[in-house]
Amino acid sequence: MKKAMCITYEVEDSLYINMTNRCSNRCSFCIRNNGDGAYGSEPLWLLREPTVDEILDSVFSRDVEKYREIVFCGYGEPSYRLLDARVIAFRIKEKYKDAKIRINTNGQSDLILGCDTAPLYKDVFDTVSVSLNAPTAEKYQKMCQSVYGKDTLGAIIAFASNVNKYVQNVMFSVVRQTLTEEELQECIRISERVGVKIKIRDYIAPEG
Repeated sequence: MKKAMCITYEVEDSLYINMTNRCSNRCSFCIRNNGDGAYGSEPLWLLREPTVDEILDSVFSRDVEKYREIVFCGYGEPSYRLLDARVIAFRIKEKYKDAKIRINTNGQSDLILGCDTAPLYKDVFDTVSVSLNAPTAEKYQKMCQSVYGKDTLGAIIAFASNVNKYVQNVMFSVVRQTLTEEELQECIRISERVGVKIKIRDYIAPEG
């Protein structure tokens, strides 16, 4: 008997979509370091990447209208499949016009896809949450170990600035426990300079 993949899972009053395990980072604080799941979900390591139809079947098997938000965020970086995510988000909004859709991203889609991706977020995503993680290129690379090296943080900040032209709600996120107070303040200054909000979140500790 084949083991079922966990394509969608609930976090409080939101529905999360897990569509890839690929990621361009190896963050020291990543939730993947804590175990196989998140917030009590089934294991999120995918046997293979689900198709668009499989993802939509999983979403539509649930009571979509009860969720405050639909979130593209699993055990990988969803912008590896940005075009598929667009299709899925569009189909959800086609069926549930009031659905709010967020994508949590490491902000590296320009690097991953090799083009200006900001326009691709228009009209289908209500919120783009970009993991800023650090105020300097050196600190970012030490913590996140991006395959794109020392220029990654600059590309992330440029992406956030660009996507802010197309999506109404864009925010940076940082993990409180990984930064000094001075570094947190510098992240806030970056967000103010770019013109987006910032969410300072807590580290997700291992369960059990």
